[in-house]
Amino acid sequence: QVQLVESGGGLVQPGGSLRLSCAASGFTFSLYPMKWYRQGPGKERELVAAISSFGGSTNYADSVKGRFTISRDNAKNMMYLQMNSLKPEDTAVYYCNARRDGNPLMDYWGKGTLVTVSS
Repeated sequence: QVQLVESGGGLVQPGGSLRLSCAASGFTFSLYPMKWYRQGPGKERELVAAISSFGGSTNYADSVKGRFTISRDNAKNMMYLQMNSLKPEDTAVYYCNARRDGNPLMDYWGKGTLVTVSS
């Protein structure tokens, strides 16, 4: 069965760093572009970062550009989000998403991991 499992969330101070991980199973990970989304308290879900299936290209929301880095290791079926210089407004549940281009039914989500940035 398809599974995406996020980990690495927690409580960090402003200016701190955290690395999120997403472990994928049950599908051909290397065929899927991957994305990190987040949903802050009282806010809609937003796209944070995206990476192509083989890591050749990445995209970031303006709000995280220069602070966050998305990466993947297809040999390990893993995706990561390195978050530096964290701000309180980064507080959110972060979700791992896999969706193959041209296959909208192939849209997989993890249950999320909570990141709280607070002193």
